[in-house]
Order: sequence, then structure tokens, then C-alpha cells
Amino acid sequence: MRLIQNMSTIAEYPSAECPSNRVIKIAVIGGSGVGKTALVVRFLTKRFIGDYERNVGNLYNREVQIDGEQVAIQVQDTPGVEVNANGLSCTDQVSRSIQWADAVVMVYSVTDCRSFDLIGQLHQLVIRTRTDRSLPIILVANKADLLHIRHVDAQEGPLLASALGCSFYEVSASEDYSQVHGAFHRLCVDLAKQQPQTPVNTASSGTEKKRSPLIPRPKSPNMQDLKRRFKQVLSAKVRTVTSV
Repeated sequence: MRLIQNMSTIAEYPSAECPSNRVIKIAVIGGSGVGKTALVVRFLTKRFIGDYERNVGNLYNREVQIDGEQVAIQVQDTPGVEVNANGLSCTDQVSRSIQWADAVVMVYSVTDCRSFDLIGQLHQLVIRTRTDRSLPIILVANKADLLHIRHVDAQEGPLLASALGCSFYEVSASEDYSQVHGAFHRLCVDLAKQQPQTPVNTASSGTEKKRSPLIPRPKSPNMQDLKRRFKQVLSAKVRTVTSV
């Protein structure tokens, strides 16, 4: 996994450094403290790290294999959104991420009712930002392992996802990598199928470069002919001197 940059200047992964023909861009949005960064890092590295600096909003990149094809996955971890007197916070940064992305993952924590109540407003923000409504969206309930402090009923997530037209996954970033991987991988597979493959320019491909060592390096142009002419000139001078 590679940390590319801070989200303040979202940009594509430099094409010169990315050998993949496809790049899949995913924005992860949700309230503060729901475990967005933990989910992203868990998916990309299989590791769980419980302590992160909040509201950093980094862009991560990793090369993965999807159905035998090399694909670059870019995941934008956005700052946590909160409700204040003026509405939602960080809307400009989150909106830029939504506009940039090929898909959006909305996250709430089963231990935080406020993060669950926020999902409807976040979904509306996505719809307003992407009026074409072609953006795939999934809903992820995190911290499923914390049963003793659970405040969002297990049935509420699927019901909300159904109402919003989203796929739903309940996961634990800390306890079960397979759950996290399943949610993100399914999304990446669907996106890879939707995206046309970038045609490879065979004239400038690596195959051409690999063949080049097999071709013998040519000698200097007309070198043999120049040598022959040089000998002819010398012979002519010798004959002239002899005749004199």
C-alpha cells in the first residue's frame, strides 16, 4: 500500500508510476470515529491499527489482481462529517471526493446512533453532488464485534440500505479481515466490469522493448562500402605514382 497525498489536492495516481491499465477510485465517507481509516487500511494491508489521527483525509493506493488483471485501487479516506448549526461539516472536502470517485462507501458505527442517523444526509449529499445517479454506493456498518456497547439494531442497517438502494455489509475492522475484504472486493470487481479496458499501444509496449536485445546491433551505415572505396582510392594513387 502506498500513501499518495493529503486529500486537499486530490489527483490521479501518476500514470508513469502506475503500470495498470485501470484505476478504480473509491471515496469512504461517514461520521467521525466510525473507523473509516481502519477499514481502508484493513482492506489494503490486512492489518488492523486501532489508533489513527482523525480527520486527516489521506489518499491510499495499492495494486491488486482482479480476475487475473492488474488494477490500481485508489481509496480516499475523508474527514469525519458532523452535524452543526449550519448543517454538515466538511461538505466541500467530502463533495470533492464524491465528484472524483468511481464509487462511494458510506460508513457508520453500530456503537453510535448519531453516525447511523447521519447516513441519510450523506446519501443526499452524494445524490446532489452526482446528479447522474450512476455512482455505485454501498453501506457499511463497522464495529460489529462491540456487542456490549451496540446501540444500532442489527436490522436497521439492512432496512436503511434497502430504502436507499445500496448494498449492505456489517463488518468488524478489528476482528474479521474477510468481512472487510468481501465488501470492498465485491465493489472493485463490479467496477472493473463496468470500466472499459484501456487499449495497449503495441508500438510502444514493453513487448517491443523485450524483443530489441534479440535484434543484432547494425554496424555503422555503409562502413564496408566506405572501406572498399578507401582501398580503391589508395590503389589508384599508387598506380599514378608508379606510372610517373
